[in-house]
Amino acid sequence: MYKILLVSSALALSSLATNALAGGAVTGAAGGAVTGAIVGGPVGAAVGGVAGAVAGAIIDPPPREVVTYVEAQPAPPTPVIIKQPIVVGKPLPADVQVIPVPENPKYAYTVVNNQRVIVEPSTHRVVQVIQ
Repeated sequence: MYKILLVSSALALSSLATNALAGGAVTGAAGGAVTGAIVGGPVGAAVGGVAGAVAGAIIDPPPREVVTYVEAQPAPPTPVIIKQPIVVGKPLPADVQVIPVPENPKYAYTVVNNQRVIVEPSTHRVVQVIQ
């Protein structure tokens, strides 16, 4: 009975996630629900589904044209150094100046710690780090 409840909870959450979410979040929610169900039962399935959805909500990489544009731009004369690591999905500090991409205002860029970084201009959230 317990296993049936576990599996049905995981499937229900997986189905809900499929209808409510898209892309990486679906995979994250389903995987998190199943893992949570195995570890913590129905409550674990619910918690795992939510955590998996958040972790699975992968940021889509910018279009190739944006990356090419950012790679071609000269580095700013004053280097920006921050102590925190640059992580995709995490915002840069608000005081870091970003430069909008003219052809695609959904993106901006900056050079931080000698790395070109593409960000969402409104949130400063890192979309891609160009190596």
